[in-house]
Amino acid sequence: MIVPPFDQRDGFIWYNGALVPWRDAKLHVLSHGLHYGSCVFEGERAYSGKIFKSVEHSERFKNSAQILDFEIPYSVEELVVAKDATLKANNFTDCYVRPVAWRGSEMMAVAAQNSTIHVAIAMWDWPSMFDIATKMKGIKLDIAEYCRPDPRTAPSLAKAAGLYMICTISKHRAERRGYADALMLDWQGRVAECTGANVFFVKDGALHTPIADCFLDGITRRTVIDLAKRRGIEIIERRIMPEEMASFDECFICGTGAEVTPVSEIGGKYSFTPGAVSRAMVEDYNKEIHA
Repeated sequence: MIVPPFDQRDGFIWYNGALVPWRDAKLHVLSHGLHYGSCVFEGERAYSGKIFKSVEHSERFKNSAQILDFEIPYSVEELVVAKDATLKANNFTDCYVRPVAWRGSEMMAVAAQNSTIHVAIAMWDWPSMFDIATKMKGIKLDIAEYCRPDPRTAPSLAKAAGLYMICTISKHRAERRGYADALMLDWQGRVAECTGANVFFVKDGALHTPIADCFLDGITRRTVIDLAKRRGIEIIERRIMPEEMASFDECFICGTGAEVTPVSEIGGKYSFTPGAVSRAMVEDYNKEIHA
């Protein structure tokens, strides 16, 4: 299937407070966000005409910008309204939603305190990656060469564009090797997350997941934890060493793009059988997003 380039599509993008034709939503090559990574974004989905957890995503969007030392010039409420307007203008009911904010072109050096903060919201068709039957077969993950950085060296709790550089490298390497994604360790060699999703393991009916202190505590991650608690499933957030993966029964990843997707293998060394807990989380999440 030929996928049209993202700058050659039709529709509308919300850009600095107004809806503009898709192909006119442009920025200058000397924008600070491009050169120095002063850019934050969100990944969201709309289901049946409603953006899932739009407020929570808008709150995180603004918080990410503050961590990068700039202020998004719109309130949470204004961002929610803008997303709804963009959804309606593009006549979407189910789609992916991408808010993004970056420093502009007024200053071209490391310091850029006087740069304009630009904000855009785009949306496009991105179906669920797998149906439930395919999901329950489980995907295979590689183990990334790069690690999530020590939070003393990077703004780990921001959804900052620059932090995804090593994710792109790791994802490319994994796909070349026949894997769907890559599991990343943290700077101390402990299990962290995938390139764009959080990870959970199942042992004796309980869910084990890494502590989110050097990577994003994903909104989908929080949703899964809430869904598991509703079922009375024990949640254990802790440090997990790679060799411990041999002791787990099931594994799944979760994120806006991946939703909830079981895993059958990691690094050609650790095997899992998607089972009852993974299926329950897949089904519960599917009900939650369409509630």
